[in-house]
Amino acid sequence: MIDASVQTNVKSKPILPLNTALGPVHIAVTDRAKALAIWQDVVGLELIAEAGNEVTLGAGGKPLIVLETGAVRPVVPRTIGLYHVAIHVPNRVDLAQMAVRALQRNVRISPTDHLVSEAIYLWDLDGNGIEITFETPWRGTLGDPDKGQTYAVTAEGKPHSGRDPIDLDGLLAELGQNPVLAARMPAGTRIGHVHVHVNDLGLAMDFYRDVIGFAGFLMIHSFGMGDVGLDYMPHTIAFNIWSGPNAGLPSAGAAGLRWFTIVVPDAATLEGVKLRLVTAKAPVSPVDGGIETEDPFGNRIRVLLK
Repeated sequence: MIDASVQTNVKSKPILPLNTALGPVHIAVTDRAKALAIWQDVVGLELIAEAGNEVTLGAGGKPLIVLETGAVRPVVPRTIGLYHVAIHVPNRVDLAQMAVRALQRNVRISPTDHLVSEAIYLWDLDGNGIEITFETPWRGTLGDPDKGQTYAVTAEGKPHSGRDPIDLDGLLAELGQNPVLAARMPAGTRIGHVHVHVNDLGLAMDFYRDVIGFAGFLMIHSFGMGDVGLDYMPHTIAFNIWSGPNAGLPSAGAAGLRWFTIVVPDAATLEGVKLRLVTAKAPVSPVDGGIETEDPFGNRIRVLLK
């Protein structure tokens, strides 16, 4: 029997090609102006397009987040849905710029050092979770359950909690002695990972690893989370059970995740995902450019051709 206080070895090779990527994430919000006060003014995304109730935001002209206005209530706590969407920036200074935008506007942030990445967490005014990430895989690795290691191990072999606070003074020093503050994220910013609430870690791992086709990375029962990805850390999809074993979908009209997008490079890959979904008896329906499905808990996913 596996000790539930430690990691479970779920490692595998990805079925999906390594050039699979995440596309735009659709998120419902209650109010356009309040949403843009965070997503545009603090996160730093540019307004790319607007049609009907959809506001498309991105960086360098690339769509990353689609806000759907018209939700009638904020995010409902302890439900299935979005924990956070992680927007990955190309340079550490971009993380510093975002911190300054938040501090200037008195927006609460949580800067956290995960060793393989540095992250700043915040929330929009509806409670949608946001992570701004700078990847630092050269600094170490996440622990190997087969070797009894802690959550993370530095390149020098020292244990690391993966939850230390970032030295904010050191981060802001990236701006130099005469900083030029940037209002927007640079080109090269991307959706790096999506972290969702589920109510069963094993089912989630089976779905995202064996059905969708990501590589299994970690399952840490003591944290109540697992993650999958491609061939490098950090993860592409993470999932947790922090909403509780009886968590269900939120009531209609609530703010939160509408769907997230996985972009595959070719028709054969798309067909392979579809076949695995059908074999697993997961729902599959056609959409423009690909298919829509949902995980065993109701989180909606679109798998689209590049």
